[in-house]
Amino acid sequence: MSEKRAARLSPDERRAQLVAIGLDMLAERSLDELSTDDVARRAGISRGLLFHYFDSKRDFYRAVVQQECDDFVAATEPDPSLGPVPWLRSFIAGFVRYVLEHRKVYLALVRGAAGSHPVVEDIVDGTRATLARRVAEGQRRLGMPDSPRLAVAARAWTAFAEEAVTSWPRGEPDAPAELGAFLESSFISLLGALDRPCALPR
Repeated sequence: MSEKRAARLSPDERRAQLVAIGLDMLAERSLDELSTDDVARRAGISRGLLFHYFDSKRDFYRAVVQQECDDFVAATEPDPSLGPVPWLRSFIAGFVRYVLEHRKVYLALVRGAAGSHPVVEDIVDGTRATLARRVAEGQRRLGMPDSPRLAVAARAWTAFAEEAVTSWPRGEPDAPAELGAFLESSFISLLGALDRPCALPR
């Protein structure tokens, strides 16, 4: 793309283009390795012009992470009019589908960004908190009893689901369905037994 053609983009379009390029590049490298020089080069603009749209590299990184997290949150939001079981399955299916389709970027951002870049930790934590609230909502929609441990269990299940989806063997044709069933089963087992005492046999 030439700078002449690139200059025809509106400011909002340019910002969106640069963020999209950053996300594409994260399929190839970590956030630490994301170069604003390379992003500007792919966009056909100068590095200086990139910083006309973003105040700093920190600001650009935050915009990239925020876009990925916003997309993830949107992809996992079920239709509120659904019944309890379809609602939960829609939530889990959206989670599985999004992570499988964006695995490398997800690993680079949602799992890696907070530790590598404290400046985006609040964005990542906010995303996880949103997912955990949906887990808690699903538990309530299914009529499971409330518990003072619900918030902790919701975050624990979210971490479990994240690990399961990112670690599942790749390339299996039935992976989405199998993952969905696996996560649904783990949801019922964990969130449905919060107030049931359980002890190992003596």
